[in-house]
Amino acid sequence: MIRSAIQPADATRRFLDGSHGLLIDGRWVQGEGRAILVENPAREEGLCEIRAASLDQLDMAVAAARAALSGDWGRMGGRDRGVILNRFADLLDANVDLLGEVMTLDNGSPLSSSKMVVRFLAAELFRYYAGWASKISGESFEPNIGARPGQDFLVATMRQPIGVVGAIVPWNAPPGMMAMKMAPALAAGCTLVMKTAELAPLVGEIFGRLWGEAGGTPGAFNIIHGHGEDIGAAMAAHMAIDKIAFTGSTEVGRKIVHAATGNLKKVSLELGGKSPVVIFPDADLKIAIPAAAMACYLSTGQQCMAGSRLFVHAEVHDQVAEGVAAFAKTLKVGDGMEPDTILGPAISARQKSRIETYIDIAKAEGATAALETAPIDGPGHFIGPALFTGVTAGMRIEQEEVFGPVLSLIKFDDEQALIAAINGTRYGLSGSVWTSNITTALRLAKQIDSGQVGINIHAAMSPETPFGGNRESGWGRELGREGLDAYLKTKAVSIALGPKI
Repeated sequence: MIRSAIQPADATRRFLDGSHGLLIDGRWVQGEGRAILVENPAREEGLCEIRAASLDQLDMAVAAARAALSGDWGRMGGRDRGVILNRFADLLDANVDLLGEVMTLDNGSPLSSSKMVVRFLAAELFRYYAGWASKISGESFEPNIGARPGQDFLVATMRQPIGVVGAIVPWNAPPGMMAMKMAPALAAGCTLVMKTAELAPLVGEIFGRLWGEAGGTPGAFNIIHGHGEDIGAAMAAHMAIDKIAFTGSTEVGRKIVHAATGNLKKVSLELGGKSPVVIFPDADLKIAIPAAAMACYLSTGQQCMAGSRLFVHAEVHDQVAEGVAAFAKTLKVGDGMEPDTILGPAISARQKSRIETYIDIAKAEGATAALETAPIDGPGHFIGPALFTGVTAGMRIEQEEVFGPVLSLIKFDDEQALIAAINGTRYGLSGSVWTSNITTALRLAKQIDSGQVGINIHAAMSPETPFGGNRESGWGRELGREGLDAYLKTKAVSIALGPKI
């Protein structure tokens, strides 16, 4: 039986035992929709109960965001927005223990990972975009061909906030996922209605409280709870929302695109992945083997960037297979509150069952289980790492996103066939190449159809680095300058200067 001997801090207990609700126009209100029991997936115990927003409350939140857009927040200059975002970042750092424990209890992540998400992703994202808030500008130019020959005129462009943003975030890393949308949108001058993930909603409430502490304008940031099929769908179709920013599955992303056609709102999507990790014979295997394993197993495989397809050159195939299996056996599966836990539980019984189904499918399709962890007794949705060899192109385990700690190892010896196999899925999010030959690495990086490729590193993220997918892995980019551009629209102003002299 896996039970945590580590109890949450008093501040975490007070938060969990306190009242929970929605943040609308700077006020906390009780949801009027369905009850949501928030579960600790490591113990299968309820943490608290919250109520989803009703459709009327969603309308209220959108109206509050629109009022703030035309009111105090909309009139605020970029420098002052940046001051508030920097204060918010400082508050994230000051509350890292609370946020980390709540994330771990909410979704099962190891506590050390949860704190890293808060400190090194969320807080740093707010600082990065705080700097951009005062540097948003257009350009001016003289057109070559005027609308009226013989007339001089000048064109100036303005970069303006896109408007009210509906942000829908997943459960696997709430502080980081919220920051990736909240920070650039607010820096751009937009206002937000943020829907938390029903499986892990609690970090969103802490963000709402800290927004008030940071001096954030009421209504500029609103938090609502709800299920995707009702509140999420209503947001995507809402006629007073100007943009939807979504992270989640490709299947839900399609539904959002269809729902958004009512007012042709802008949509950005960060969706699923089936990312490749490629190991050449000249790679430093002491580094590449554990890195390849963690590229898949990190966060119990519940991450869009997971390197779930491991392509290994025939010369080192067996050595890598043995090394990955041996390394995976050292990874402790357990409650994220335990300090030595590396892999926490699956988020839910349903997700655990889905992962187990894919393991059965892999065996039925002829893949060989080089590593399969025995079932873990006791409460908690625990599942250990799995490794399959003999995986070939077209197998479901090679084509479909498992979103669990299941790694497919694929042998290659021809580079052209390798590229075809890498690009042979519907996804294109991330990937990495491991070799000591920079020419080989850059040649593959150029040919891999994905939003980002690492060379001797997998899924490196930083506030400055654009992140997003190609094909069915998404639309648009988050992070970096491109992440800010996603929340801005351009207006051209033409100024008549009179006849040409």
